[in-house]
Amino acid sequence: MGEARAAARETAWSLAARVLDELDELTGALVAVIVEQNPGYRVIDVVPDDDLWRSCHDNLRRVLQLIGRGPETTEDLYDAAKATGRRRAEQQLPLDDVLRSFRIGGRLVWQALTEKARATGYVNNEAMLDLATRVWEVVDATSAQVALAYHVAERSFVRADEQRRASLWEGLLQGRAADAGFAYEAGRALRLPISGPYVVVAAAGPGDAAFAEPLGSALEDLGSASAWQSRADVLVGLVSLPGREVADAVAAIGSVLTVPAGVSLVVDGLAAVHTAYRQAVLAMRTVPPGRVDVVCLAERLPEALLLSSPELTASLQQNWLGGLLDLRTAERGPLLETLATWVRTGGSATRSAHALHCHRNTVLNRIHRIEELTGRSLTGGDLALELALVVRALPFLPPPRVP
Repeated sequence: MGEARAAARETAWSLAARVLDELDELTGALVAVIVEQNPGYRVIDVVPDDDLWRSCHDNLRRVLQLIGRGPETTEDLYDAAKATGRRRAEQQLPLDDVLRSFRIGGRLVWQALTEKARATGYVNNEAMLDLATRVWEVVDATSAQVALAYHVAERSFVRADEQRRASLWEGLLQGRAADAGFAYEAGRALRLPISGPYVVVAAAGPGDAAFAEPLGSALEDLGSASAWQSRADVLVGLVSLPGREVADAVAAIGSVLTVPAGVSLVVDGLAAVHTAYRQAVLAMRTVPPGRVDVVCLAERLPEALLLSSPELTASLQQNWLGGLLDLRTAERGPLLETLATWVRTGGSATRSAHALHCHRNTVLNRIHRIEELTGRSLTGGDLALELALVVRALPFLPPPRVP
């Protein structure tokens, strides 16, 4: 058995060495067959002719050396396969096309070996069967090295692309798109126009990226290009609005999101995205707790003004609500609800009672109680603008003191 194995190895090495002597000719044949039978190389056209020839030449040489050396081969003989895997990943040629070429190469190598066997008169069936097994073992091992290198490189490129994309996003949100060169680079990378009407969307997070794809599809159906980026505490979207109303985009966004979100005012081009981003976050913050509305800043300007200056808002709240804030929640809640309804109805006891589903006298009693606690008159004249602002702040600003 040992002698038969040694003879088979000798046969493999002898035939492989003969084929190696005609390596350039075999390389040309392999290139021709790949171009003819592997359409990926023609259709995608990312592998230059000289690159394909050199890759075929180097891999054929290594495959023949591996066939001749036997099972004690070293990793050094897989260098061509690894280099090919990395390079094709960089060129973005599909891995299936790459591996198909290696199978084609294995078939040509086997044909070349059998032709040499016939030419030399060596037709030992057992040795040729051993050689066939060895050929496909080598082709499989080499293909595995190609695939491994391809995947490693692909992951590296994806990480690099993600880092570049994240860097471009941060630059946009920090105002770097005022530089025309940066705006051009960001627009090309995100596939967005540099100019034209935009809104920015901020969805409460932790920036759930699962929403990005359905949001993009819903907006694409409207003819609006968009890009989405998940951040630590928010999902941010840039939405181009060529010829579209903001309301259309808001409706599409609302059909997908299940979290609170804010939409900025319309701004012109990527250069203004940083301003729109701040507006979108501010709009998002005006959504009352427990709600999942998608709100536009244009419809929440008073609330946004209040949120923009929490110190002044807290002072305004204290001046107008005073002792009302010191009550326990059970008593304070109905009084605040009555106050908000009173302001919305313009100080009408009848309409407030209808909205609150209680008697008119109940409303008046609560209003008198509020007047006692705050020292402010709420009847007998026009309601103050400051009070209207305080009421606007109630749904989303917690009281300064919680008893």
